[in-house]
Amino acid sequence: MEGLIMTAQILLSLSILVAVHEMGHLLAAKYFGMRVEQFSIGFPPKIFSFKKGETEYALSAIPLGGYVKISGMIDESLDLENMKKDPEPWEFRSKPAWQRLIVMLGGITVNVIMGVLIFILMVWIIGDKYIPNSEVNKHGGIHAHALAQSIGLKSGDKILQVNGQAIDDFSEIYNPAKLLSTNAYYTVERDGQQLEIKLPGNFIENFNESGKAGAFVTPRQLPIIGEVAKGSLAEKLNLQVGDKFLSLNNQPVSYFDDIDAIKETIKGDSMSISIARGNEILNFKEYVGKDKTIGFRSQGFNFELAKINYGLGESVVLGAERAFGIVFVQLKAFKKIFSGELSFQKSLSGPIGIAQAYGGTWDWERFWRMTGLLSMVLAFMNLLPIPALDGGHVVF
Repeated sequence: MEGLIMTAQILLSLSILVAVHEMGHLLAAKYFGMRVEQFSIGFPPKIFSFKKGETEYALSAIPLGGYVKISGMIDESLDLENMKKDPEPWEFRSKPAWQRLIVMLGGITVNVIMGVLIFILMVWIIGDKYIPNSEVNKHGGIHAHALAQSIGLKSGDKILQVNGQAIDDFSEIYNPAKLLSTNAYYTVERDGQQLEIKLPGNFIENFNESGKAGAFVTPRQLPIIGEVAKGSLAEKLNLQVGDKFLSLNNQPVSYFDDIDAIKETIKGDSMSISIARGNEILNFKEYVGKDKTIGFRSQGFNFELAKINYGLGESVVLGAERAFGIVFVQLKAFKKIFSGELSFQKSLSGPIGIAQAYGGTWDWERFWRMTGLLSMVLAFMNLLPIPALDGGHVVF
């Protein structure tokens, strides 16, 4: 089911982006008096179509692209025979170079406009919700997962700065623009002392691998049960929502991540658990064998998200900044690819990777955020001077 939802989201998003992109070409061409023979969302076979004026509008079955066929223009159809004839006044090739240039840039232009508009509206309507970094540091610091541990971070570290700049929003810790900076590093407080944790030049590659971004660093959580898994050891012991772990094998448990750390040290086949339920202390000793999974989810953070609302003027500035920030991240990434710091193959996401970014549940906020991001990325990629893309046509 999750796979279907991911697929549906990316197909809807791409259909919207392709429709807008091709509409940019169509409107520019018609404005300059060029004949547009066909406008299609998707590739053949056609599902249905209708004709208005000289243009056939079609919805086709393969929803991974689209096209506009403009008279007198060499396109995917490679109709070279018509090019041997004298140009007609309504053809693309008969128009001045500046008009042809605007037509070729029409799709990129509307993708940029759409991306910027989406980010402006999201900032204005939704505002910002974020985890305050100060609250994370006040409540135990970070839980460092495997990838974070590989670069020298430890659970309990308090991240104070990224690249020498103090952060208010916890998510700035994994902001791609910061991770792609030259000589990127974290300033952390550990056991009352400050130290720098330097990031490898190719860190973003490992960070972008499937499943690793979400398991890099997270705020530490109290070991309070929020949900008990069916058929688990927790259910067998009748553990309940709200129960708080005190110790595991006589080792004190202060945070949720302590449980996994302690389980790794257990050599025997049994495990002792001490739980606080209200004013009562409950003690258990259970045979667990090799599988030491207890089977519960934590109650979560013990602090609230911060919320910021913005006026229209602020939203325009901030939304545009975020939209164009995506392009600057792409430029930084390409710079590292060409310098050899990043692998070209590992740095590109295919359809599966993009679909996974939408998530397995339908979330309209995330959908539009991803659509805005893809709109800016597609505009950037289409501007590259590659023959099959708009940038290639612009160069020619």
